[in-house]
Amino acid sequence: MGRYLNLGNAGFQSIRKGLYVDKSGLIAFVNKTLGTKDKLTCVSRPRRFGKSFATQMLCAYYDKSCDSRDLFLDLDIAEQPDFESYLNQYPVIYLDITWFISTAKNLRDAVNYLQKEIITELLQAFPNVKTDQFSLPVALSDISDKTGQKFVIIIDEWDALFREAKEEHDLQEEYVQLLRGLFKSSQTDKMIEAAYMTGILPIKKYGTQSALTDFREYTMINPKKLAKYVGFTETEVRDLCQEHNMDFDEMKSWYDGYHFQKQNSIYSPNSVVEAIRNEEFSTYWTESETYESLRSYININMDGLKDMIIAMLGGEQCKISTRRFQNDMTSMKSADDVMTLLVHLGYLAFDSAKSEVYIPNREVADEFKNAVEGGNWGVIAETLSASEELLKATLAGDNELVAQRLDKVHEANTSILEYNNENALSCVITIAYFSAQREYDLVREMPAGKGFADILFLPKRTTDSLPLIVELKWDETAEGAIAQVKERNYPDALKNVHDTVLLVGINYNRKTKRHQCLIEKYDNN
Repeated sequence: MGRYLNLGNAGFQSIRKGLYVDKSGLIAFVNKTLGTKDKLTCVSRPRRFGKSFATQMLCAYYDKSCDSRDLFLDLDIAEQPDFESYLNQYPVIYLDITWFISTAKNLRDAVNYLQKEIITELLQAFPNVKTDQFSLPVALSDISDKTGQKFVIIIDEWDALFREAKEEHDLQEEYVQLLRGLFKSSQTDKMIEAAYMTGILPIKKYGTQSALTDFREYTMINPKKLAKYVGFTETEVRDLCQEHNMDFDEMKSWYDGYHFQKQNSIYSPNSVVEAIRNEEFSTYWTESETYESLRSYININMDGLKDMIIAMLGGEQCKISTRRFQNDMTSMKSADDVMTLLVHLGYLAFDSAKSEVYIPNREVADEFKNAVEGGNWGVIAETLSASEELLKATLAGDNELVAQRLDKVHEANTSILEYNNENALSCVITIAYFSAQREYDLVREMPAGKGFADILFLPKRTTDSLPLIVELKWDETAEGAIAQVKERNYPDALKNVHDTVLLVGINYNRKTKRHQCLIEKYDNN
């Protein structure tokens, strides 16, 4: 076993000893690509989404230097008819690009250092082969010519050079040329049985063309048939919650929100595991990435980017185009490019059916709040900070204070939210009550009684707060809003669950540009 060649299965052994969700179906997918024109796979995911776990699993399965049978016997892959056919049958080259960046004496020499290190191990493993001492593609070609051996190559954090050496364009080009020599040459088929690359970004584009066109890509924009391997599925999370006595609804509120055509509900896996491990729901995002990285992008305000962020904080989705994104962190030419990058980083989710982005869950929303409060966001930052006081004022029935706070939020966003209808008003309400999401699930347009309640603040099971039914009006009266709630029996949706409901009527008057609020306790027996 070496450092790069035939790494062994120690990594996957340690993974199996912890809290583990069976994702071995990915092996069956890769098995079908072995030796075919589909053998080059690139999977891009955000941090915390199990990329390295997948590469360690694949290493353990294919590596011919170890016996991993017992590690897989209780997993889904063992049920496949070709399970034994490919188990521990290949020499595996495993490359963690962050390792080479951190251990190279000079970053600009990282690509040469990478090749030299791997060739050294290859010469030790194949002493009868004389080969080029500097070119990894040539060395692999020579070994394949001499031995007939084909390699499985697994690259973790393939895009690290593009992220860590953003301005080193010559180094990036040198790296791309190395990858082309390995995976886009006349020698590729004879020396590579399969390749699996994973990183945060998709493969770098030049114009509209991928630098490595032979790779099949699976991204956060379109994970295709690998959608269920992006994170944890809802079934997997339900099973984990039942096994570890965790509240599933709370888990969903915190960590769900990524939706794809072939998988409706995907959870952030690291956050789910941390919540179970700590027996506490919280924000675990900052343990591997700080909100400063998010702030650096959302503060650009290119093409109204800030306006879009504010709308999404209010529960809206924003339409974008992902086509022009160059799959790097420096070629930002539009708000669409920034938004697309945030999708790949996991800060936004992408609705492919509508080509719209949105903030996926409470954990990520908290990161946006931190980024906004720490940046140059003026009244919006103040609004988010003051949202807890607004909720207290509402629960206390302080009509005047609530109306004043809403006026302030509106004044800060008149140009942003096109404040001319109840939908925009609903967005403002959601922003104003942002912190309420700690105690409530916010449901907009909820079926209730003889119609739809505009916004329902439904208390989480971990709190004893009163539910709020919020009805919005435009150039009418707050009294009329409360009357509609009663006439259409909206509180019936909460009957036998909550004896007392707080009715909140809010009206906006376009002439005075002021809000009116009326709060009333309602006996729901």
